Amino acid sequence: MMTAIAVLDIDGVVRDVGNSYRRALADTVEHFTHAYRPSPEDIDRLKEEGIWNNDWEASRELIYRHFEARGTARSALDLDYKTLVDFFQHRYRGDDLENPDRWNGYITQEPLLLQPAYLEHLTASGIPWGFFSGATRGSACFVLEKRLGLRSPVLVAMEDAPGKPDPTGLFQVVQQLELFQPTRTSLGATVFYVGDTVADMQTVERARSQNPDRQWIGVGVLPPHAQQPPEYREAYIAQLKSAGAAIVLDNVEKLTYEQIQMLLKTTYDDLV
Repeated sequence: MMTAIAVLDIDGVVRDVGNSYRRALADTVEHFTHAYRPSPEDIDRLKEEGIWNNDWEASRELIYRHFEARGTARSALDLDYKTLVDFFQHRYRGDDLENPDRWNGYITQEPLLLQPAYLEHLTASGIPWGFFSGATRGSACFVLEKRLGLRSPVLVAMEDAPGKPDPTGLFQVVQQLELFQPTRTSLGATVFYVGDTVADMQTVERARSQNPDRQWIGVGVLPPHAQQPPEYREAYIAQLKSAGAAIVLDNVEKLTYEQIQMLLKTTYDDLV
């Protein structure tokens, strides 16, 4: 038996944000441009660049590019970032931004992409797990604790580390798992990072570069919006693999203990 640690992204892996975060992003761009509403493909093309994991910043960038394409320099725009974030958050969280018990925005409509039984399967298999996400801590805790019923899971969120593809947050999750959930087999174990974007896979590549003494494996997951039509699905898979994914799955729950062992063996065989 080879040992492993599993670290999961949240958006597109734990929950479907196609009609929540992405909808709020499109709403925000449309509101501040008064004309342009980005399609899911437009958003994906931006995120393929690997540096727009923060949806507030992605919204602002799409607004800038819309006006630049029409001859207006971004420096000439009176676009207040705090106002943009506030508009986005009211769409996403709802009327009361601070009290999760009163949220009534898009966040309440997110389908779950995994169930607690999957995490129990990892635990029973001796695989420690945690979360590294670009979502705010409030949003991440809403889905992990309120929706999934997890009790104080290991989590590094937006406020806790630099944005992806910087691997600092990934390192922090691994460190916490080894500190608070030590087992005879987890110390120095291969780390699997599961994500749905180019930035997630680039995070693994940077982790490997900065800490070559440990094995790092990127596992891509197709978010629901990228699973159809077939040609778009294949293009999305190709992008994740080009960015470093060792494998791309339809759903995180397909990363079973057996699949992990298979990937560990393949990686070991490649090294020797």
